[in-house]
Amino acid sequence: MQVPPQWRISAWYFFYFAYVGAFAPYFTLYLQSLGFSAWDIGVLMAAAPVMRAAAPAFWGALSDRSGRRVPIVRFSATATAAAFVVFFFAKGFWGVLAGIVLNFFFWSAAHPLVEALTLDHLRERTEQYGRIRLWGSVGFVVTVLGVGMLLDAVPLAALLWVCLGLLLGIAACAGSLRETPHAAPAKPAASLRLALRQPKVVALLAACFFMSAAHGPLYVFFSIHLVDHGYGKTVVGALWSLGVVAEILVFAFLPRLMRRFSLRGILLTSFALAALRFLLIGWEVDSLPLLLAAQVMHGATFGAYHAAAVTALNRWFPPQQQGRVQALYGSISFGAGGMLGNFISGMAWAPWGAGWTYTLGAGFALVGWLLIWRGMRTEPAARAMR
Repeated sequence: MQVPPQWRISAWYFFYFAYVGAFAPYFTLYLQSLGFSAWDIGVLMAAAPVMRAAAPAFWGALSDRSGRRVPIVRFSATATAAAFVVFFFAKGFWGVLAGIVLNFFFWSAAHPLVEALTLDHLRERTEQYGRIRLWGSVGFVVTVLGVGMLLDAVPLAALLWVCLGLLLGIAACAGSLRETPHAAPAKPAASLRLALRQPKVVALLAACFFMSAAHGPLYVFFSIHLVDHGYGKTVVGALWSLGVVAEILVFAFLPRLMRRFSLRGILLTSFALAALRFLLIGWEVDSLPLLLAAQVMHGATFGAYHAAAVTALNRWFPPQQQGRVQALYGSISFGAGGMLGNFISGMAWAPWGAGWTYTLGAGFALVGWLLIWRGMRTEPAARAMR
């Protein structure tokens, strides 16, 4: 019996974000265990979004010109697993930096291409994207909880073995993916460069840059912040998981949300909640109820925001440009924006403290809100779009 393509992609998302659930919350704790300072950790973690900014354009252009995405995704998975082995031997700053650069150069190839592949499979049913993407969130929850409990019982170095095993799982799932044939366009696509100059496109991509910058203190220092305030690693994992459970619920109800609300409305709400969330994390970390509320907001600050952004880009650009467009979105947001957020949070953490570092993140979110408010004023309701 042949496995439906949606389930193949769902399995890939599961392992891809299961790896993120192991790496993102705990790798900074591993770096701290090696004796790196907050500045060192900020610089090292900024190298990942540098690669996510630079590499996807290369991989996206290669995909669109060749017309094939799956071979690149498979190569990316294998090369990322091979590059990760560097961390087993590197303990100094430059060795770890080399490992991060290699790892994320190859890692950055896959996600934009699988996003485009998913939307191609769905064709005119893009509101169903969340039903597939939520399996990535499930994978994140499983590992962030499991790894948190594991690291309360074993040395932090065990994290490397968990991550390598998940990378091999990604490679196995990539081997099952299939290309999606789509009909030739009725007319040649307009110039991508000209299309990218549309005010709504500029506004969205700029806002996405600031949303990722706003998340910098979260992804670099959230686990360290919690441990410094007396929370155990199991609780750290539970708090990360709570955010992603909220994200799963948003993805599950995404078709209903997109039928009822405009993409602009979803994005404005997400950016406003992001500003509130980071203020709560920065200043109210000792209040567990407020911390729980802040983590529930992740459903909006990542789940609804990301789904609305990729859906808008899918509807504004034709299929033959999707590889480059989704790669550009990843480069500008998770790449350049993430680099700025990680680097600045590393600079601010020691002299300013957690409260003001997270306040800076809230400020970035407000800048994104203003960009959406001014730049997407004519955006229709999602159900009215093609």
